Amino acid sequence: MILKNKNIVISAGGSGIGLATAKILQSRGARVFLCDINETFINKINNNKKYKNKIFSFVCDANNEDAVINFFKKIKKITSKIDCLINNVGISGPTGAIEELDYKSWEETLKTNVIGHFLFTKYAIPMLKKNKGGSIINISSTAGIFGFPLRSPYASSKWAIIGFTQTAAMELGKFKIRVNAVLPGVIKGKRMKGVIKTKAKYLGVSEKSVETEFLSAASMNCWIEEDDIGKMCSFLISDDGNKISGQSIAVDGNGLNTG
Repeated sequence: MILKNKNIVISAGGSGIGLATAKILQSRGARVFLCDINETFINKINNNKKYKNKIFSFVCDANNEDAVINFFKKIKKITSKIDCLINNVGISGPTGAIEELDYKSWEETLKTNVIGHFLFTKYAIPMLKKNKGGSIINISSTAGIFGFPLRSPYASSKWAIIGFTQTAAMELGKFKIRVNAVLPGVIKGKRMKGVIKTKAKYLGVSEKSVETEFLSAASMNCWIEEDDIGKMCSFLISDDGNKISGQSIAVDGNGLNTG
């Protein structure tokens, strides 16, 4: 129970990495407040008696500032302070060569993946200050340090998150608020399956060949499980990580290239 009595907020926590992380943190003693734009995901969590008074779930559009404000208002009805914010919101964005991509796809990807992080961070900071310290974890990607051919909006947004992380760490250190980025590698799950399928179709090759390409980009030649990201978040939130800030930590099986 290394996270006993800690209050943790997760954006886009209704499925995938967000939900896997919420379950791990809750199992280690934390009380989790998550949101997601998908009402079906939220209802499923809220209807699970196992998570009653342990995981609180709300519908929220991360691209809408009023919705984010309202989400934090709901949290404040339950607790006045939090120990951690995990910025997990993000979309895959389009696949294609730079000259083929349209403005709206770029705008949507950067708005969700970068401005979404800003909004949640902005409204979490007062609650972290009230707690006299805590942690912010931004979910970036190894695409944020290697680049990602045919996925330029996504890679650009993930690079931006690293810059945001380092700047926020500098601003908030005096308040005992640590800010780090976690960089997942090739995550096993529905989203990566979609990315593989789209890239295979674009290149006119088999999905298996694209999957092999992705896995071979890591020296350990392995998928990263959603739980692996949750475990890293757990460490960074715990007292064991209380001197770690301003870092970009990859969980990727020693990624060598994402191209």
